Amino acid sequence: MKTLLANKHFLLLLLICVLTILPFLGMTEYHTKGEPRESIVSYTMLTGDNWTLPRNNGGEMAYKPPFFHWCVAAVSALNGAVTEASSRLPSALALILMTLWGFVFYARRTHSSLALTAALVTLTSFELHRAGGNCRVDMVLTALIVCALYALFRWYEKGMKGIPWIAVLLMGMGTMTKGPIGSILPCLGIGLFMLLRKQPFWRTFLKLCGFGLLSLLLYGAWFYVAWQQGGDEFLSLMYDENIGRMTGTMSYPAHDFHWTFNILTVILGYIPWTLLPLIALFFVKWKGKAGTAPSGCGEGKTACVVGALRGWWQKLLQLPDVEFFSLVNLVSIFVFYCIPSSKRSVYLMPIYPFIGYFLAKWILWMASQRPKILRAYASLLAVLTALLFVVFIIVKMQLIPESIFGSGRHAEANVQMLHALEQIGGFGSWCLVLLPTVAGMAWWTMGRRVQQGTPLVTAILALVFCLYISLDGLYTPTVVNTKSLKTISAEIDRVAPASQGRLYEYIEEGVKAKGDPLHFFEVNFYLHDRIGSFYHEKPQSGFLLISLRDMESNSAVFARQGYRFEPVYQASKRGLMVYRFSRQ
Repeated sequence: MKTLLANKHFLLLLLICVLTILPFLGMTEYHTKGEPRESIVSYTMLTGDNWTLPRNNGGEMAYKPPFFHWCVAAVSALNGAVTEASSRLPSALALILMTLWGFVFYARRTHSSLALTAALVTLTSFELHRAGGNCRVDMVLTALIVCALYALFRWYEKGMKGIPWIAVLLMGMGTMTKGPIGSILPCLGIGLFMLLRKQPFWRTFLKLCGFGLLSLLLYGAWFYVAWQQGGDEFLSLMYDENIGRMTGTMSYPAHDFHWTFNILTVILGYIPWTLLPLIALFFVKWKGKAGTAPSGCGEGKTACVVGALRGWWQKLLQLPDVEFFSLVNLVSIFVFYCIPSSKRSVYLMPIYPFIGYFLAKWILWMASQRPKILRAYASLLAVLTALLFVVFIIVKMQLIPESIFGSGRHAEANVQMLHALEQIGGFGSWCLVLLPTVAGMAWWTMGRRVQQGTPLVTAILALVFCLYISLDGLYTPTVVNTKSLKTISAEIDRVAPASQGRLYEYIEEGVKAKGDPLHFFEVNFYLHDRIGSFYHEKPQSGFLLISLRDMESNSAVFARQGYRFEPVYQASKRGLMVYRFSRQ
């Protein structure tokens, strides 16, 4: 620890992580179903005192094991309440921990400048950056998997003696975050690496199986207690989430895509760094050079290809252990997630630190050997900062007519976003607006004189971080908060207070769904889990939260059931209505 605190690169990285992630956690309100769905679980843990299998949203049980929710509840207990910021803090800390651990891992095996660049590139990949500011289980799971792999590699380096308790503990927490995948991926990655390094198969297999089973002990204990509470409903849910999702036998469709979807998600997830290879293509000399053919080419095309592949494979095997380990994990995890039909961009986040390492290695090579590519990339980023400022000024001057959005489904929401951007003002906001612009101007005036080396990489990283700070601190909260129902939830609480009756919800698509039912997750969180199920409870009186479309299509059914409704509130978003009802 003393050595780390004396390492200027480590301290610099820690400072960058803290300043660019933590200040913005609470600026964005909930505006999707995912975050309030997770945070309400932690809320019910604190208020209902059930830390095993709490129910919420009208009786729904949590879809994931509780480790992430325990973390949110612990942070929120210190905070005094579950808020947007407290619910996102575990994800942010997980991203920071993974970034710092990755720096230490590579710095001890390569050199500090490469490790620092790899850490910063990883930190600024769009997918990880976004996940580090979300109240979802994926960032915590990713950090636990990646750090478990780092710990297992250290165990391998030390001669594979004893039990790697840190890795076992991390895998255990991973399984308690999202199921056995938290143990499977670390064991798979280190196992393939060891086998390719000629370790005996059965010795490797049995040891890793033992470590995996050790890591599942806490999960097994939780599973038994949760099954005692949830019964067959819990077993069915766990089958869907762990086995059905892998085998394509889920009771409901869940993000089913072709395996090529994973390639697209990595390309988009590593923005802005995926722009760099595109720029590099313009500097490649495509005209081939005459030379000798590879060994075996005289025997035909097949022999030529086989010979080339054999040569590449031998070169891969000759890589240093740390690079070969990174490559094996990158490929194995990617291929693993190509197998199930269910695919999401966040599933592939454990490969991002390893991609970051190879990208950093390539960037540092270009900084000394091909600086023109990096200067072109920095110039592109500077142009983007200028365009961002120009677009903001155009919006601020109200030169974009509302008619540009037409009259489609999302037209009203887009108009609200436009007006929100128009109203940006104040000294702090203008500082955030100008930050990337000033960075871009600094590049054009001074940065372009930088010829090569570390200063060139530093300039690029500064441009990237300035863009992120401006987006996280100003543009993103301004835009997405227009979609939030936080203000509307306060209005609903005013017109339908708990003292005058219970609030229920009805979503036709949700009650007919086979799994993963829909709820008014945002409203339920902001109303502190006071929404019941109208469909299942069939109450005699109270308030009903429903969309105007669902009310129109179900009014006759409700009337036959003896319900009478009196409208008390119409929201300005999503066609939501609140009715007072009674049943005869």
